[in-house]
Amino acid sequence: MASIYNDVPLSAPARDVWDAVRDFGALHQRLVPGFVTACTLDGDARIVTFANGSVAREVLVDCDDARQRLVYAISNERLKHYSASVQVIADGERQCHLVWTIDMLPNQLAPYVQGQTREAVPALHRAFPAPAA
Repeated sequence: MASIYNDVPLSAPARDVWDAVRDFGALHQRLVPGFVTACTLDGDARIVTFANGSVAREVLVDCDDARQRLVYAISNERLKHYSASVQVIADGERQCHLVWTIDMLPNQLAPYVQGQTREAVPALHRAFPAPAA
């Protein structure tokens, strides 16, 4: 099983980043604008449209406010297994880390998914820009 791990430092308070992460239907507006172009809720899932035109149905598995951790899963004809977690960890009062972990099968799709996660990082930084010096 392939595991993809991203630790993204952000110049924003953990509470602000967590508020955006937990807003499950506002991914395209609050967390990764431009990388995700549309997001609509469908029960316990969100239908996500990415900038490259691909669409995924992501099912909410858990949203843990105490741990600031959200878990979602994707199930489709291409993926045998896909589980992802996003956790926000404070690094002082004004900074945090967004830790995004994906476990997936088949392994052959991991390079594509890793590439997509790399493209999401600049969008995260646009959503939470570093304060002007």
